[in-house]
Amino acid sequence: MVDQSTPVRDVMTPAPITIGRAQTLSDAARRMHEHHVPHLPVLEGGYLFGVLSERDIDLVENLPDVDPDAVKVEEAMTQDPYRVGPDVTVGEVVRTMAAHKYGSAVVMHEGRVAGIFTTADAMNLLAAVLAPAAPPAAEGV
Repeated sequence: MVDQSTPVRDVMTPAPITIGRAQTLSDAARRMHEHHVPHLPVLEGGYLFGVLSERDIDLVENLPDVDPDAVKVEEAMTQDPYRVGPDVTVGEVVRTMAAHKYGSAVVMHEGRVAGIFTTADAMNLLAAVLAPAAPPAAEGV
């Protein structure tokens, strides 16, 4: 059972889909769609430079005269994403995400991206906690 003291490494998405900062918003949107993910850690040479979300793409694409095939990921990404170590508790991560309205936490280990924990992950955990226990199976049915 997951509780607030569970380390985030136990509930994160390991080895998340990433993107390079010189790629275009069109590339990023395609990657998000293909892999069904709303956040992409932005890497260069294996190091984290930011996070790009679907909301970031939508915001920039809705500006006048913006060509998503020309705008680079680094122009739309969040440059200082919320980072945590793998041993930080889910309770601490969720409280920080809620307090600051972060959509994700990038889980870092030894300077590299180890995983990502998103609001969708937090909602799935909450749903599991709130779900009533399954009723016992009826015999002879």
